[in-house]
Amino acid sequence: MNPDPDKTRTANRHETGGLPANEEHDLPQGRHQFHKERLMSQIHDDRSAAAARTPRNPFLRKAILLPAATVLAGALAVGVLVLTPGDAQHPLDRATGPVLTTTLGAVDAKGAPLLLDRISLAAAGAEAPNARAGQYIYIETRAANTHVKTIGDKSTLVSDPLHTRRSWRSPDGLKGWLIEPGNTGPEGITLEGRDEQGNVPTPHLGAPSHDYLATLPTDPDALLRKIYEETEGQGNGKDQQAFTTIGDLLVESWPTPKLTAALYRAAAKIPGVVTVDSATDAAGRKGVAVARLDETSGQRTEWIFDSRTFTFLGERTVQVKGDAGEGGLIKPGTVVFTHAVMVRAFVDDIKVVP
Repeated sequence: MNPDPDKTRTANRHETGGLPANEEHDLPQGRHQFHKERLMSQIHDDRSAAAARTPRNPFLRKAILLPAATVLAGALAVGVLVLTPGDAQHPLDRATGPVLTTTLGAVDAKGAPLLLDRISLAAAGAEAPNARAGQYIYIETRAANTHVKTIGDKSTLVSDPLHTRRSWRSPDGLKGWLIEPGNTGPEGITLEGRDEQGNVPTPHLGAPSHDYLATLPTDPDALLRKIYEETEGQGNGKDQQAFTTIGDLLVESWPTPKLTAALYRAAAKIPGVVTVDSATDAAGRKGVAVARLDETSGQRTEWIFDSRTFTFLGERTVQVKGDAGEGGLIKPGTVVFTHAVMVRAFVDDIKVVP
């Protein structure tokens, strides 16, 4: 971390200009639901005119909002890290019309161990994130999704606008704030509070705090054992759930370089993990991906990395096998969910932006 927080180091930043206007919409059946369930009661009060939600995807594990901070492998500046967006005119691979689509990259069933080894080495060489007492972890991402929307007896496939999500979390996970168009009002909502049973949330693998991550084993075998044990019975089989859990930790938290490297090495030991030669994140940045196909849903989750620096750029879920959604409207090539990491930093208070 830069020793002087008032003189932060950043990469070049080029904002893409105005984002599409917000609009009320149904929740997708895909992974976007992951970020919402714990907020539902608060959002209900905040948005009395919210639209009717689509049925929850039964294949997803119980959704819990995680601390919104993201690990970026190979990053040199950790006090404030800003990643440059891709093509501002074409931020996503997109077919004509309102649906997010992509070309499916070529899969290498044997390439994951070597690529993940290189990614883990890059991650291990990054500076460890450190914060002063009282600071918050700020994360800024861009996200979009595609889902089935039903009005009356007519169902159509639509994509929500690409939007910016900003959140702040205390290292212990007990305090926080979220601003996300479509899910909160302009001022956002608090992430502080008790769970559905009225208890103060206890950090765990499914909802880790920054401090909790420091307690996890950094031996890849021990780490993978813990993941298997704590996620037993969840998702579509233990291997798919283990891959999902590691992906959640990469996207939604900020592990130390040593733990990040261990997560990648643990992922390399999961059967069915492959590489994809080309993938595009929500900011239009192209890279290579480490991925796994969920045979039940036919959807492939891809972790996208810069092909030169192996920096973690984001994650997306793509329909690659069979049709999904109501009426089978989600066809192969549909981007169900895409999430790009743009900024992460330690800041002095809620709503403070680097």
